[in-house]
Amino acid sequence: MQVIRKLFILLIAVLVLSACGAPSVTEPASPVGTEAPVVTEEAAVTEVPAAVVEGDLVIYSGRSEQLIQPVLDAFQAKYPNVKILLKSGQNSALANALIEEQSNPQSDVFITTEIFTVQSMYQQGIFQSYRPAAADVLPAEFIGPENSWVGITRRARVIMYNTELVSAEEAPKSIFELTDPKWKGQIAAAGSTNGGMQAQIAAMSQLLGEVDTQEWLVGLMANEVTFFGGHTDVRKAVGAGEFKIGLVNHYYYYLELAEGSPVGIVFPDQGEGEIGLITNATAAGIVKGAKNTPAAQAFIDFLLSTEGQKLFAELNYEYPLVPGVALHPEVQALDGYRLAEVNVAEAALNIDETLNLIETIGLP
Repeated sequence: MQVIRKLFILLIAVLVLSACGAPSVTEPASPVGTEAPVVTEEAAVTEVPAAVVEGDLVIYSGRSEQLIQPVLDAFQAKYPNVKILLKSGQNSALANALIEEQSNPQSDVFITTEIFTVQSMYQQGIFQSYRPAAADVLPAEFIGPENSWVGITRRARVIMYNTELVSAEEAPKSIFELTDPKWKGQIAAAGSTNGGMQAQIAAMSQLLGEVDTQEWLVGLMANEVTFFGGHTDVRKAVGAGEFKIGLVNHYYYYLELAEGSPVGIVFPDQGEGEIGLITNATAAGIVKGAKNTPAAQAFIDFLLSTEGQKLFAELNYEYPLVPGVALHPEVQALDGYRLAEVNVAEAALNIDETLNLIETIGLP
């Protein structure tokens, strides 16, 4: 009940912050034919024959519609007898809906932008067990307990900056530099209702302990960081020069760069004795009691197929979790960086502690 109460609190916050952007149900555009992917041995999955996959497939997605739509279109091209109904919105709002609908599930699949939410949903008994064949080649930390969910793509927490306002030499090299008074009032970040920010707080608590994590968060607030409802607002504000610095997932930098904005990127905390780069992952699970489990399983398989992974990499600048899938040419590979030694899935199990910390300090 404690978790449900806190999720409800987060839902109310989301609705207040985005009253004009409530989740909407849409149907994807007409599918466009795609070439059959060349599936490597590493990324091979067992495909369900298209003829036996049909009917309505209801997907709740914390990912914005524009980022997930190309994947839905490609899936429908492969399975033309499936009609996709998409409900997109904030992770916390959709998670609350899944809890409310648990006795009569309305969704078949839940896609989240980070592990924090999907792991808490596992604790609520929301998902049924399903282990796609491609799970065998994924890092173990991105497979949920009892095969309740599976990671789809990886993302890194980075610092982006406006290159017309900040030089590469001046840009912060550590997330802890964001509390430096020299940047007071010049930093944008996603706020406490954002899953990516929640997951970072959980990861930092595992790495540093709650006391040091709280000190960092209080330092951000004292430095007058502006907290937005989501990362899109952050990257656009930095791109427009409204703020010098932004704390975002890496692909928001690439999206802003592709729009022609003068932005640079820092993969932080690479110095000796520093914590390393914090990463997270998108994830998906099949809802327990789903009305179309065969289509849901086929969809999860597709997300982890070479074709699905390539779409995330090429269109969204994300890091595929399946080995052998090439990155977008502009994206820097993670093997050149030292990653933080934290298991985000385990950190996410401490949802109560993380939400209590957020509430205690009054993080916007």
